[in-house]
Amino acid sequence: MQHPVGSPLPPPHQTGHGPALGWSPAAHHPGPPQGPAPVPPPAPGHPMAPRQAPAPHPGAVPGPHPGPVPGPHQSAPAPGHRQPAPAPPPPDSTGHLSLPPGGPVAVPSVPPATAAAPDPTTTTLAVLLIGPAGAGKTSVAKYWAEHRRVPTAHISLDDVREWVRSGFADPQTGWNEHSEAQYRLARRTCGFSARNFLANGISCILDDAVFPDRPVVGLGGWKRHVGPGLLPVVLLPGLDIVLERNAERSGNRRLTDEEVARIHGRMAGWYGSGLPIIDNSQLDVPETAQLLDEVLSRSIASPPSW
Repeated sequence: MQHPVGSPLPPPHQTGHGPALGWSPAAHHPGPPQGPAPVPPPAPGHPMAPRQAPAPHPGAVPGPHPGPVPGPHQSAPAPGHRQPAPAPPPPDSTGHLSLPPGGPVAVPSVPPATAAAPDPTTTTLAVLLIGPAGAGKTSVAKYWAEHRRVPTAHISLDDVREWVRSGFADPQTGWNEHSEAQYRLARRTCGFSARNFLANGISCILDDAVFPDRPVVGLGGWKRHVGPGLLPVVLLPGLDIVLERNAERSGNRRLTDEEVARIHGRMAGWYGSGLPIIDNSQLDVPETAQLLDEVLSRSIASPPSW
C-alpha cells in the first residue's frame, strides 16, 4: 500500500522494542524511503505534454533574463532603485520607563517674606524623623506618609537593616564591628532609596535613632546619603511614655528598660541643637502627624542649620 504523502508513521512503542522517543525512520524501515511511484513524463504531442519554446532565430543574441513581473497592485521599481533596509526596532521597546537618576536633595528655596507659608502636605519633601526606641517614630512616619495628598514613601531603617537574614548582627547581643557595618549599610541603602524616590517626584520620610553625640555617623551620614535638603525633626516624649511603649514590643525590637533609659538620656542632647523637637507624650499618632506638618512648614520657610 502506498502512502499519499511521505513515509509511513512510526509504529507505536511496545515493550522490548526500544524507546518511543527519538526513534529513527531508518531503524524501522531499512532501505530507500517508500514513496509514490514516479510517473513518466507524457510523450511529445500528448495534450498534457509541456509546450516547447520556439527555437531562437539564427543570429539572434540572447538578452538578459527578464525580472519578475509586478503584480496588478505593484509598481515596477525604477532602474537602479534599491529597496530600503527594514527599520531597526526602536530602542527600549519593552515598555520599561526611563527613570531619572537620584541626586543629592538641595536645600528648599526660602519663599519671600510677602509670600504665604508653603503647604507641607503638597510639597515634595525629604524628612528624617529622629527619636529613641519607643518614641513612635515608625507609627508616626507611616501614618504621615499614608495621609499626604502627594505620593510619599516611608523608609524605615530597622526594616532595611533586617533584610540581612543569615548573619544578622543584633546589637542587643553586643555592639561590634559587624553590627556597626550593617547599620551603616542600611543607612546608605535608605539614602539611595530616598534620592531615587525624590528624583521621581515622590516624597519620603525616614526614621532612625540618631544620637547627637555622634554627628559624623548620625546627621552627617544622612546628609551625605540624602543631601542638605533633608529636614530633620526630633520626636522625644517623656521617659515613662517610652518605657511603656517599648514594653508593648516583641522580638529584637524590644529593648531592656536600662537600654531604653540610656538611649533616652542621650537623645536629650538634641535640646539646644537648633533642630525642631516634638514632645508627643500626650498626643496620639494623628495629632503628632498634624503637628509634624506644622513643624515642617516652618522648616521649609526657615531651614535649620545642621
